[in-house]
Amino acid sequence: MEKDINHIFKSTNNKLVIEDIERLHPLQLAYIGDAVYELMVRSAILDVDLNVNKLNEKARKYVKATSQASAVKILEGIFTEKELSIIRRGRNAKINSSPKNTEIIDYKYATGLECLIGYLYLTEQFERLGEIFNKIFDLDKGAFI
Repeated sequence: MEKDINHIFKSTNNKLVIEDIERLHPLQLAYIGDAVYELMVRSAILDVDLNVNKLNEKARKYVKATSQASAVKILEGIFTEKELSIIRRGRNAKINSSPKNTEIIDYKYATGLECLIGYLYLTEQFERLGEIFNKIFDLDKGAFI
């Protein structure tokens, strides 16, 4: 029996209203966005013929900060003004840790993307979330990652 992913997503957030979500700190949005993005990547790359080590190797291509930063820059034209504003909020958030193995600017762009993903998820804009994810995932065909 096929489950509707929107139903699964909707059932996980039942206490935040839009006013609460708008007031969340960008890093809180990125916190959720990171988890949602990771789940989407893992679901998209799942293949019966790959062992867990190969799956992790493949997933790292998408979740590393440099790849996320590249995706934001390449796809900048597809984002609405509101989405760009959310990305900027995430990118400009004060980060209290220093990234490992990546430039700070890439880390900030990646945080911006995760912030947007978290916002779209919490505001139940699942169709738009899927559109953006599919565009990022399709970028791999152009070997940018």
